[in-house]
Amino acid sequence: MIDRQLFYYINWPVLAVIFLLFAAGVLNLYSASAFRIGDGTALTPFYKKQILWGVIAFLAMVVTMLFDYRRFKNISWVVYSVAISLLLAVIIWGKTIYGAQRWLDLGFVNFQPSEAVKIAVVLVTAAFLSRINHALGFKDMLKVFAVVLLPAYLIVIQPDLGSALLLIFLMTGMVIYHGIKKNILKTIILAIPLLIPLSWSFLKDYQKNRLLSFLNPGQDPLGSGYHVIQSQIAIGSGGFWGKGFMEGTQSQLRFLPEKHTDFAFSVFGEEWGFLGSIILLFLFCLFLYQIFLCSQEAKDKFGSMLCVGVFFYFFWHILINIGMVLGLMPVVGVPLPFVSYGGTSLLVNFIMIGLVLNVSMRRFMFKS
Repeated sequence: MIDRQLFYYINWPVLAVIFLLFAAGVLNLYSASAFRIGDGTALTPFYKKQILWGVIAFLAMVVTMLFDYRRFKNISWVVYSVAISLLLAVIIWGKTIYGAQRWLDLGFVNFQPSEAVKIAVVLVTAAFLSRINHALGFKDMLKVFAVVLLPAYLIVIQPDLGSALLLIFLMTGMVIYHGIKKNILKTIILAIPLLIPLSWSFLKDYQKNRLLSFLNPGQDPLGSGYHVIQSQIAIGSGGFWGKGFMEGTQSQLRFLPEKHTDFAFSVFGEEWGFLGSIILLFLFCLFLYQIFLCSQEAKDKFGSMLCVGVFFYFFWHILINIGMVLGLMPVVGVPLPFVSYGGTSLLVNFIMIGLVLNVSMRRFMFKS
């Protein structure tokens, strides 16, 4: 039975912020789904599907909250094994969209396991780090990296470099927060400049073009640089106040590609301007701050590391997506949480929040 007293301890600020972000995302998606046809406007049903997924995701969040999060520590490897199995299933039965084999066709919906595996990595890494009470040494680092390298490799071959890098960044954030020995940290810092040129030979041609376009979008303005150029035009043309809801020329006239997914922030920036973008960024910062507070208030190390993992999950998604649409980072296809269209990613977002609320609800239920 669930103790009803737990519901008095729900972290309402977190819930309030995510529903504001989700509402802003649906409104933005409604505009991104529209396009001008002659004197009229047509709508594609992306925003309707997002609302439906939002209801499903909310229910999944509630279910995640109901179970004592300490139980997840014991089943973390089960969740991890299921996630790896789903990634292997993609290789055999995966559905190909836009040249990438990343989805499983479930008949009524396309499911993307590379999103779900992020939950497994957070659970396993948090469980592992919670059992260690000292700064991580070389052997500890090898064990942690082994957890993330297998799913990262299976995601890279789909190909989905952005999601694979996110897994590594997520795990790295958790490791640094936990603490590692200084000599290990120095080795990692020195190794990064050596690994960057080495990794170039493993990239596919389109990935190399994206990196080159990031350095100079104008070298291929109608090809690999087109997305970033149109995104910068859209955001810049919004000015301070914005052009108004559904009045953005770049998005409504279909100059801006992938406006409902990767470049949803560009639509928002064009219509609501600098002021609206600052308000949205403030909500994201408030959201991250509340998650960080939950990690500090947790009564055991596993709960704290869970919240830290969720913090870095959202932090990297927000940073990379907004940096990408502004031309400050290469285009890697990372969605903006609660704003970009995507059923699987929205489901994972709410489950992650469910983990944080789970830890927060039980902060008074047992001694640290």
